Amino acid sequence: MNAARRAVLTAMLARSSRPVVAPPVQVRPTRAEIDLDALAHNLRVVRDRAAAAKVLAVVKADAYGHGLEAVGRRLAEEGIDGLGVALVEEGLLLRERGVTVPILVLNGIYDGAHAETLRAGLTPVVYDLEDVERFSRAAGIGTADIHLKIDTGMTRLGVPDHELDPFLDGLEGYPNVRVSGLMTHLSSAEDDAEATRAQLVRFEAAKARVIARGHRPRLVHAANSAATLFRDEARFDMVRAGVVLYGVMPGPTPDPELRPVMRVVTSVARVKTFPAGTAVGYGRSWTAPRESRIATLAIGYGDGYPRSLSNRAEVLIRGQRCPVVGRVSMDLTGVDVTDLSGCERGDEAVVLGAQGGDAITAEELGERAGSISWEILTQISPRVPRVQR
Repeated sequence: MNAARRAVLTAMLARSSRPVVAPPVQVRPTRAEIDLDALAHNLRVVRDRAAAAKVLAVVKADAYGHGLEAVGRRLAEEGIDGLGVALVEEGLLLRERGVTVPILVLNGIYDGAHAETLRAGLTPVVYDLEDVERFSRAAGIGTADIHLKIDTGMTRLGVPDHELDPFLDGLEGYPNVRVSGLMTHLSSAEDDAEATRAQLVRFEAAKARVIARGHRPRLVHAANSAATLFRDEARFDMVRAGVVLYGVMPGPTPDPELRPVMRVVTSVARVKTFPAGTAVGYGRSWTAPRESRIATLAIGYGDGYPRSLSNRAEVLIRGQRCPVVGRVSMDLTGVDVTDLSGCERGDEAVVLGAQGGDAITAEELGERAGSISWEILTQISPRVPRVQR
């Protein structure tokens, strides 16, 4: 392993070593509570929806911000069929932490890590003949199993339809590289049935061409979270469940069977009353229209709470929604608690998750931030400890 990759892996290992139980003394109140039982529950829901298909759990980007090691271990304990990572480094981290289930490297291989990939028992996604040649050389007299990715309309990674036959011609020159899987990625499974059907038609045609050339992939897969839930025809042999495992819907309609896995909480650091006309925060973007009580929370964009939520989001304190006022700063955020009776320093404030009979969802924050729930989850900062509850 070269020095640069070792440095990346070391940093990831350090991040993944965050405690999964609360430390004896927790100085700062801001934390992300991770409910691994909810994760296991969501896996059961996905398995039920996937019917006979195997389930590969996507754990890239630190398991969507939930903690790669803890999530990977729990899914392995639950008998997951495989894990999907974006980077070789993520797969190596899981292997170093003792996770032995199959791991698929979804984004392909960068910077000559082909031998490391095979040594660690990781399965690469391949879409370039140069990588085929490197895996053949790395395998030596052994066999390199790969998943061949077809680009059916995502226009990102994969072998385009018009290049498939030349690719298969080239593949014949490397008999020790075995196509054990065949895959594509759907661009709009949550909201465009016609485009999804068109992609699946192209994928079926590509599959027929691959098989006609003598390849026998054991796993054919196309379904992401949305297709797993909504598109029976996309499930094939395996589904790739991502955000849905973390209790977040990939489409606009909530699913009552899913349970959010992450809850981000902090506390009130100060409460003060100010006269009407008082400006709050950088840039004076909000001015009190009346005498107002302003609570300052110990969280900010340095923790991954988006600055774009300034004057747009709400938090839960004592089970009541309180509006964010002024600009979210790096470490602190102001909320208006004028209409909340009894708010005081030390009160729990929930910026993501449930409190009382209400909940702030990742979908809600994504919409208010002009973003998506995936980004809300993955940008929670490493300085926010992940605490198993």
